[in-house]
Order: sequence, then structure tokens, then C-alpha cells
Amino acid sequence: MPWDGETMGEIMFRGNITMKGYLKNAKATQEAFAGGWYHTGDLAVQYPDGYIKIKDRSKDIIISGGENISSIEVEDVLYRHPAVLAAAVVAKPDAKWGETPCAFVELKAGAQVTAEEIVAHCRKHLAGFKVPKAVVFGELPKTSTGKIQKFELRKQAGSAAAIDV
Repeated sequence: MPWDGETMGEIMFRGNITMKGYLKNAKATQEAFAGGWYHTGDLAVQYPDGYIKIKDRSKDIIISGGENISSIEVEDVLYRHPAVLAAAVVAKPDAKWGETPCAFVELKAGAQVTAEEIVAHCRKHLAGFKVPKAVVFGELPKTSTGKIQKFELRKQAGSAAAIDV
């Protein structure tokens, strides 16, 4: 990949720090080590000085009308809204575009905001095709350590094809 800070590629590595494979899962091991490199699933850009910035996970990229949308980019904009406590964006099936962004938003205590206001906020900061077409309010499912469980949100959005099995 060119070191231009714009072209996105997958982070891969190999060496003696890499695991040998997945326990009792030869298929997953074969996929993860295709071509002799460990495929992390992290998408990143590399800058001219050699630094790498992770942009998204490959499974979290939303493909809408042939355009790639980074869920992290949309989430960053959602977090800038003063009423938003937590946010996650996943793909939602769409008859016309294939997939569209669906935002799940948890509001701060006492905050009130409408889906239209969230969409208008996103419209100010994102290209039109990146703006969520659906906004769902409520508590986000999290692990015991507080990580948002996107696979649960994918189920809710109906994007079964994007769910890791």
C-alpha cells in the first residue's frame, strides 16, 4: 500500500509473536493465515513517516450503493452530539442501496433528542451517503468490560450477512 495516509488496507503480520492458530478450528486458522500472513481484520492507512492509523474493522465497513462507509467515522460524529452517551453504527439491509448505516444511540441521563435531530447533526459533518438512514434509541448491549456488542446490534438491524458466525 502507498504510504499516503489515505489508501486503506488490512493490517497483516507474521513472525514468532504470532499465534499458531485457532484451537480446534482448522477452517478459521486457514482463513486467518492465507498467504502465510496473519490477517487481523483491521483496516488502516499508513503515513509517510511510517505510522499506521486504524480506521475500522473489515466486518464493520458498510457498503452502500458501492460506496464504503466507515462505521467508526459515523460513530465519531455521533459522539460529538451533546446528548449522546454511547453510539454504534452497523449495516442495515436496504432494497435500493444494499446496505445503509443504522445508528444505535444511548442518551445521557435527562437528555432528549429526536432521530431527526441526530440525522441533521450527522448531515452537517458527513457526506450524504454516510448519514444514518435509521436511528434507534436505547441502552446499548455491552460486555462485562463495557465493550459494545455490535453482533447483537447487527441482529436487531437485520443484517444477518454481516454477523460473524
